[in-house]
Amino acid sequence: MSDNKPHKNRTMMQYFEWYLPEDSAHWKRAAKDAAHLADIGITMVWLPPACKGASGIHDVGYGIYDPYDLGEFDQKGSVPTKYGTKAEYFKAVKSMHKAGLKVLADMVLNHRMGADATECVTACRVDSGNRMKRISEMHEIEAWTKFDYPVRNGKYSDFKWDHRHFDGVDRDERKKENGVFLLGNKNWDRNVDDQYGNFDYLMGADLALDESEVYEELKRYGFWFTDLTDVDGFRLDAVKHMDSDFYREWLKAMREHTGKEMFAVGEYWHPDVNYLQKYIERTGGGMSLFDIPLHFKFHYISNANSGFRMTQIFRDTLTERDSWHSVTFVENHDTQPGQALESPVAPWLKPIAYAIILLQERGIPCVFYGDYYGIPHNGIEPVKELDNLLKLRRDNAYGPEHDYYDDDNIVGFTREGTGADQGLAVLLSDGPGGTKKMYIGKAHAGQVFEDVLGRCTEQVVIDPEGNGVFRTDGGYVSVWVPCA
Repeated sequence: MSDNKPHKNRTMMQYFEWYLPEDSAHWKRAAKDAAHLADIGITMVWLPPACKGASGIHDVGYGIYDPYDLGEFDQKGSVPTKYGTKAEYFKAVKSMHKAGLKVLADMVLNHRMGADATECVTACRVDSGNRMKRISEMHEIEAWTKFDYPVRNGKYSDFKWDHRHFDGVDRDERKKENGVFLLGNKNWDRNVDDQYGNFDYLMGADLALDESEVYEELKRYGFWFTDLTDVDGFRLDAVKHMDSDFYREWLKAMREHTGKEMFAVGEYWHPDVNYLQKYIERTGGGMSLFDIPLHFKFHYISNANSGFRMTQIFRDTLTERDSWHSVTFVENHDTQPGQALESPVAPWLKPIAYAIILLQERGIPCVFYGDYYGIPHNGIEPVKELDNLLKLRRDNAYGPEHDYYDDDNIVGFTREGTGADQGLAVLLSDGPGGTKKMYIGKAHAGQVFEDVLGRCTEQVVIDPEGNGVFRTDGGYVSVWVPCA
């Protein structure tokens, strides 16, 4: 690796997939894997939610029950979470820090599930397709809104949740009736996504973020969690359902409290980049967002039979509009087969998609655990090119970029590098193979380049003007680098 790089490329890994074994051993796997992750060029690791979920070891972590139980108390059928115990979580974080990695904690602050008891409260039912439309009079329901945490018994926090702290629920236990119910004199939170009129409500007992007691408790919890775990930032769940004003203030408080950058990336699931930009603006630029529109481009290309115009790959994506706040990805735990937001990327396209997000200079790429290690539950094999592509990002993907998104199928880009052993040329096609002349810098004149992914066996000599004629096979990607 060259010593004259201006910096080390930031690269994230989402270190879980939905169908991991329910063996409470994932924190142990993460601790053992830390040095390997650092070696392949990962700089940030997004770990799954550490808190006890409503279904115990069966909970992936998003059905949050007790945020203060990190696998310490015998609640919901087990002491450990699906991923392990509190002590094992701490060890995983410390192992990653020792390897030079930053750790992002998955924060689930939108809702609570698995309440300890019901309360009789007044509520009205709203139209599930338009939450601003009331379809019943105010009446008494029995709602799962009491969270007393009797097993934890006040350790770490004596805060107990009840109906005053929520604005909506999804069940009237008295009538055994499911639906969306707006509680008492509450209103849905503002500055959320406008799908269904107002998309504040997602699931379970929805937190009323405009209540001062709720904000103060979530702030106390954030201080407690960051002090205890020493994590370096957050992946923020379901932000489209949460008031942007809340996160603007909450993230500011976390950064002031820790004195650290506390990098934050939110999940705002919407294909329209304008919604993502608006949320970033409303949070004062305090968080990045996953580039959902770019993911959908990959999903569409998978099924377009070479009919997608590759000149448009970045059109109306967050990476195009605001690369500083863009975290790019190919797939994640929600898009994998069988999940709520299923939108898989075809196996043939994954090497192409990863070459795009890992080797360009815009955005921070996130590698999915299921793509790197495979998903046995669905018979999905690892993307075999990922090790090579990660190495290329670590060692070669530096310097000015020159883009050649000028053909409906065959497109590419080059990076000049900051030294003779760096730089690369990427050429890819979602249709037939072919060649393209691309500029890679006069500093490389006379150098010989080879395709490190191995499809193209010929070599390319860079001409005196810094250009080379590079080739790729159909439906694949070639990455050309200086010969050793």
